[in-house]
Amino acid sequence: MPFSPLAPVQSMTLPLVDAYHRAITYMRISITDRCNLRCVYCMPEAGLDWMRHLLTDDDILRIVGVAARRGLKKVRITGGEPLVRPGVAALLRRLAQVTGLSDLALTTNGVFLAEQAQDLYDAGLRRLNVSLDSLNPATFARIVRRDLFDRVWEGIERAEQVGFAPIKINVVLQRGINDHEMSDFIRLIFRKPYQIRFIEQMPCATWETWVRAYRPFTPIREEIEAQWGAMTPVPNAQHAGPAEVYALPGAMGTIGFIHAVSHDFCDRCNRIRLTADGKIRPCLFSEMAVDLLPALRADCDDATLDALLHQSLRIKPEYHELDMLPREKMLATMVNIGG
Repeated sequence: MPFSPLAPVQSMTLPLVDAYHRAITYMRISITDRCNLRCVYCMPEAGLDWMRHLLTDDDILRIVGVAARRGLKKVRITGGEPLVRPGVAALLRRLAQVTGLSDLALTTNGVFLAEQAQDLYDAGLRRLNVSLDSLNPATFARIVRRDLFDRVWEGIERAEQVGFAPIKINVVLQRGINDHEMSDFIRLIFRKPYQIRFIEQMPCATWETWVRAYRPFTPIREEIEAQWGAMTPVPNAQHAGPAEVYALPGAMGTIGFIHAVSHDFCDRCNRIRLTADGKIRPCLFSEMAVDLLPALRADCDDATLDALLHQSLRIKPEYHELDMLPREKMLATMVNIGG
């Protein structure tokens, strides 16, 4: 469809606020749909039909610059796997200099982290989330369909040596697959200053696969306290996002719970997503999106980009409605949207 400019919107100086009065301060930016793993809950083993037209670094900087002038504070770089895109450190260095941004983070599977950690740190990145669903190499290989556990662990330790803090370990709990490893992950925070973030699996593959693997967090928290003692909430945990963060007596690190399915956080959602091919998705579980790429390729001005951004705020739903129409809201893959 050819690009046609929107009617001018006098919004360049207005804050990013959606129709339900939620301030939007956080943008998750997927910079590639490619990935070097094939996690069972994210991507088919054979891969996908990859995107052909991706945003350039300059495109991303323009979009972030427009949003930052209206109050965007945080950017998280995701994929696919962001470290497979050439020049990630250079992009991060430029993002770190955007006026108004105060928080820059990156989520990675860690496979290329050991060799890139220093460059990422030197570029201005300080916070990392690393996806690691098992501490058992065999289970890890079963989940990601690749025998690369040692490389990921080497990357995590290298990131700690370089100075990243806090390092957050994202663990998608799957019933009967890795949920028996909770104690192993918790033991880790007694010797490492990591935040272990247990994440409820979302319906991002097939419905049947999700039903088999999904496990809500209420009994999990009870199991942890029965073994390790009472968890103490960490109030206003810095950079916690949607996670509920807790401390255990004597632990160097912390535990986080992200329960987007059993206890949604829609009422305080402060984020939008930018896909690698230029679409603003205001809600992860909605197919509504605003495509910025045609405008960018038509050499639009910043006012037009701002109008499109404003449009995405207008269509951000109040609630993801996952529990009402689960099959219809189910995502085909997470990798095409950005984790």
